[in-house]
Amino acid sequence: MIKLILIAGAGGFFGTVSRFLASRYFQNLFLSAFPFGTFIVNVTGCLLIGIIYGIAQKGSILTPEWRMFLTVGFCGGFTTFSTFANENVALLKDGNFFYFALYTGLSVFLGLMATFLGNSFVIKFI
Repeated sequence: MIKLILIAGAGGFFGTVSRFLASRYFQNLFLSAFPFGTFIVNVTGCLLIGIIYGIAQKGSILTPEWRMFLTVGFCGGFTTFSTFANENVALLKDGNFFYFALYTGLSVFLGLMATFLGNSFVIKFI
């Protein structure tokens, strides 16, 4: 278990550093109020996790450790949106359309509400 934690943590470190650098680069490249940096990182992370899981499904190309490093670690550190997108693709592939709609709708709505409430709490009480 410690080995897997270290593997995921190492991947997370590289993913987080990559997110910081890529997001800053693209935000400075496209000077705009639109969050291009985060947008590009999120879409790229989704592409990466799709590629990685596609490779993993082909057989024994990736060891479980490499898959952990790349998906949970790197992609998780790069963007958690990639995991969200991959889980939704899995639900659609399995024909779980109700759970897809529920998960997507609740995640977006509750995520925005939680962010708003957390921000409001800090502004009001702290």
